[in-house]
Amino acid sequence: QVQLVESGGGFVQAGDSLRIACAASGRPFNTYSMGWFRQAPGKEREFVAAITRSGAITTYTDSVKGRFTISRDNAKNTLHLQMNSLKPEDTAVYYCAAVSDSGIPIRRLGSEYTYWGQGTQVTVSS
Repeated sequence: QVQLVESGGGFVQAGDSLRIACAASGRPFNTYSMGWFRQAPGKEREFVAAITRSGAITTYTDSVKGRFTISRDNAKNTLHLQMNSLKPEDTAVYYCAAVSDSGIPIRRLGSEYTYWGQGTQVTVSS
């Protein structure tokens, strides 16, 4: 089992950057493939990005490609999401998620992940 705690959310202006993190504890972090999801008010949770347990392969939803970067530091048990050129439509609660497998093929559905953090709020003002 793994416990996930997100941090780093906040209130920013459109065009700003923000880096959020997910700290993992419990079983070895490098046994989990990881994902970021987000949920805006009144909307369903949506996939943002995912990374294999080695970190070699990443994937993104189209709306964040070229702006967001998912990365992981297995030595520090930490997952990151670097978000650049933020837009008001990026406003949401961001969740990290984990599943105990290689992550190949990349998992884009929330139902494919076993463990979830409590979320961190990101608000982008225009």
